[in-house]
Amino acid sequence: MNNKNARYRKTINQNLYGLINFDIPLFVKILLTFMLILVTMVFSGWATIRGSIEPPSVPNLDDFAFLPLDYYEEEGEEMFIWDGSRAPAGFTADDRKEQFYTFLIIGIDDGVNTDTIMVASFDGINREVNIIGIPRDSLVNITRSIRKISAAFPLGSLRGRGREGGIAQLQRELKTIIGFIPDFYIAVELDAFPRIIDALGGVEVYVPMDMRWRDRRQRLNIDISRGLQRLDGENAAHFVRFRRGHRGSRTISDYQRIQNQQTVIRAMLAELVRPWNILNIPAVVDVFNRNIHSDISLGNMVWFAEQLLNEFGTEAFSMHTIPTIGTSGPPMYYEILDRAGIVQLVNRTINPYTRNIEAMHLSIITRY
Repeated sequence: MNNKNARYRKTINQNLYGLINFDIPLFVKILLTFMLILVTMVFSGWATIRGSIEPPSVPNLDDFAFLPLDYYEEEGEEMFIWDGSRAPAGFTADDRKEQFYTFLIIGIDDGVNTDTIMVASFDGINREVNIIGIPRDSLVNITRSIRKISAAFPLGSLRGRGREGGIAQLQRELKTIIGFIPDFYIAVELDAFPRIIDALGGVEVYVPMDMRWRDRRQRLNIDISRGLQRLDGENAAHFVRFRRGHRGSRTISDYQRIQNQQTVIRAMLAELVRPWNILNIPAVVDVFNRNIHSDISLGNMVWFAEQLLNEFGTEAFSMHTIPTIGTSGPPMYYEILDRAGIVQLVNRTINPYTRNIEAMHLSIITRY
C-alpha cells in the first residue's frame, strides 16, 4: 500500500473511531422537518420565481449516482452488493403513489460525521407528513469493521468524493433497512440548528430532568434545569444532545434523545407560526441558504412550502422512530433492527408505492 492510501485509511479509521467513542453533537431532527423551514420561504419574497414553482418529478427508478468500481476495489471490506434500482425488486414506476414524495434528511457535524438520520414522506393527497428517525447505531448488513449506518456517510465522503459520495453510500445502506431509496436528500450542517433557534428568539421546552454534563475534550458544558424553559440556540442544542449526567444523574437512551429532538421540532413549529416571528424570517432563510444542501430545486421547494402553508395543518405532522429489538451490548452497542416492525411502520407511513414493501425486500441482521 502506498503512502497516500495509508494516510487515507488512517483518516477514515480516525473518523470512524470517533463514531464509537465520542458523543458527536446530535444534530436536530428539527431543522429537518425541513418542510417547516421551507414554509418561511413563502414569506421571504420568493414569489418572484413564480414561473418555476411546480411539483417535483420523481427520479427514475434506475437514476442513481453510482460510485466507481475502484471505490470498492481500494477497500474490499466495504464492498456492498447493489441491485441498481431505487425501488424494491419487481416494483415499477407505475406502482408510485400520486403526489407522494420521500426525503433522506441528515445532520452533519464537521462536514463528515452523520449525526442525525431521518426519512420523511410528503403525501399530497392525504395531506400528511411522516418523519421516521433512524438511530445512528443501527446495525446494517454490510461487510466492514464498523457496521453502523452512521459510518456510511463518512466512508463515502472521505474518499475524496465529498458530500455527494457520502450521501450515495448512505442511500445504498438505507435501502437495506427500509426497502427503497428516498427521492431527494436534505443535508444540514450542525451549526444551522442553534442559529435558527436564535433567529426565532428561542424555543419553549419542558425539560424532564436536570441535565448536567461536562466534557472538556469536546468543550461541552451542559447545564439545564428541569422544568419549563425558554432555550436559546446553544441550550436547545445541548437539550437534544444530552445523553448522560454526572453524579448519578439519569442516563437516557438514543430513543429518548430522538423524543427530545421531536419535542424541539414541535417547539420550532410553534415559533414559526407566531405572528411576530415574521420579522425574523429573513434571518432564518439566510441560515437556511448557508447551511442546508439539497438536490431539490428552488421552485420545487417553494411548491412544497406553499402546499404546507395552505393545505396542511400542524396535526398533519407525525414523528416515529424505527423499531428495534435491543442492543448488541459492548463494545459496539449496535441497535438491532426489528424487521417485522419496520415493514409495518414503513407501509403505514413512508412507503411511496401502492404495493406493500415486504420483509424479503429488506436485508436486516436480527442477531449479532
